[in-house]
Amino acid sequence: MAIENQIGKLLVELSKSQDDEIGDGTTGIVVLAGALLEQAEELLDRGIHPIRISDGFEQACKLAVAHLDTVSDQVPWSTSNTKELFKCAKTSLGSKIVTKCHDQFAQMAVDAILAVADLERQDVDFELIKVEGKVGGELADSAVVRGIIIDKDFSHPQMPKQVKDAKIAILTCPFEPPKPKTKHKLDITSVQEFEQLQTYERETFAKMVQQVKDCGATAVACQWGFDDEANSLLLQHNLPAIRWVGGPEIELLAIATHGRIVPRFEDLSADKLGYAGTIREVAYGTTNENMIVVEDCANAKAVTVLVRGGNKMIVDEAKRSLHDAMCVVRNLIVDNRVVYGGAAAEISCSIAVDQAADQVSSIEQYAIRSFARALDAIPMALAENSGLPPIETLAKVKSEHIRHGKSSWGVDCMSTGINDMKEQFVFDPLISKRQ
Repeated sequence: MAIENQIGKLLVELSKSQDDEIGDGTTGIVVLAGALLEQAEELLDRGIHPIRISDGFEQACKLAVAHLDTVSDQVPWSTSNTKELFKCAKTSLGSKIVTKCHDQFAQMAVDAILAVADLERQDVDFELIKVEGKVGGELADSAVVRGIIIDKDFSHPQMPKQVKDAKIAILTCPFEPPKPKTKHKLDITSVQEFEQLQTYERETFAKMVQQVKDCGATAVACQWGFDDEANSLLLQHNLPAIRWVGGPEIELLAIATHGRIVPRFEDLSADKLGYAGTIREVAYGTTNENMIVVEDCANAKAVTVLVRGGNKMIVDEAKRSLHDAMCVVRNLIVDNRVVYGGAAAEISCSIAVDQAADQVSSIEQYAIRSFARALDAIPMALAENSGLPPIETLAKVKSEHIRHGKSSWGVDCMSTGINDMKEQFVFDPLISKRQ
């Protein structure tokens, strides 16, 4: 995104920071930042020094974060009862393109995260989750695969389409004769010399394939390509092979199968082979595009999420939506406290900050009040985007918060007639709001 405006660049970096740290809430943070800038401009016009405005905003921010702890609730969950995690993932997907398959994608996010989560340390390693997009089919065809999907096919059409109890040699060296490192030129002046070169190449290929066979491998994954002669030899020795496997994919394959990446054929040994229960080639859609599925791996914590869609834009947007939902589930595993959505948390914080401003005697009082007004920008934007009168809706919800202490009341975006977000099961992780 080429942005020249300095404030615009700041907002982009802010959104990226939120996405890297939390993975969700990027839109809300940009709306809030815009509202704070608007309020700061008004304070500057009134002659208040920028440092006093900054100090006031910082005080208000601390008050708001402290208030979030008082209005948060704990969400009980376990590996056998993931209903609450599912609800939070569903809230995250509410504004996304995948609303057609809302429940399915929320469940996929929960399943993928729990498959790789370290529950003792309350940590989730996103490196173990690969999100693969494939154009064709529809969103409902998306699924979580307990293993690795490689967007390639077996190197020879006559190779078996399925390998059971596979011992995989993971190679980063090409199936080709060694070449000098320096610039070189080979002159062939006779038929005998050409035949000698051909024999040398054939013997080199045979030696390489034999070294793979001798270490006990029953399948080969290679980062580089190999020519037809090597391919034919692999077929003759009944060694199904996958070529041109990308760097990130080969690393993930090594992690999933507990194999070692081998840079030279001479280093191959039985203890460096990866293990997988099944390797199979699967055809997707009507375009005869194949993918390799590696299942029942030695490391059960490696999963792949396969996202399908009618075109590339749908697939890319679905991948982003799923990433946000997975981040929400990850955040709940790290800290299982939630606040209520529909801008209920922002309204509650706005009231608390506004009340606290009365006790500040210095000029920062104006900045603290402005911070409270900036927090109101989120519920007003929600109401406006939902086709509701923004000022009237905010006034109604705020009055319920103040008069009856209903901190779970928010904007009824779906026009269900219920403003209580607790009843609508609209949750946001506390860790996201605090950030």
